[in-house]
Amino acid sequence: MTPIAPRELARRLATPRAGERLVLLDVREPDELAICRLPGALAIPMGEVPRRLQELDRAAAIVCVCHHGIRSANVAGLLARSGFTHVLNLSGGVERWALEVDPAMARY
Repeated sequence: MTPIAPRELARRLATPRAGERLVLLDVREPDELAICRLPGALAIPMGEVPRRLQELDRAAAIVCVCHHGIRSANVAGLLARSGFTHVLNLSGGVERWALEVDPAMARY
């Protein structure tokens, strides 16, 4: 699992690397997603990820996202242990994303 800073993720979303497909995996709960979310993110609550691994593309770069980056780091570790080879964790989560990339994003 590799950390990725919000500004780096924003850059890679805007200008993807050749042949790279990024999947944003938001592991927060539905009530958190109702407050704010990254556009295009796949929402699977942390507790459901182990039984829903088959929904994830093993060939994609999966960026795990949560509020502050702790839950997503746990999920990223699970994915790595489950054989996913390109797993990233959004450092600081959506909180840091709002502070550094999208100040209009609602915070909680």
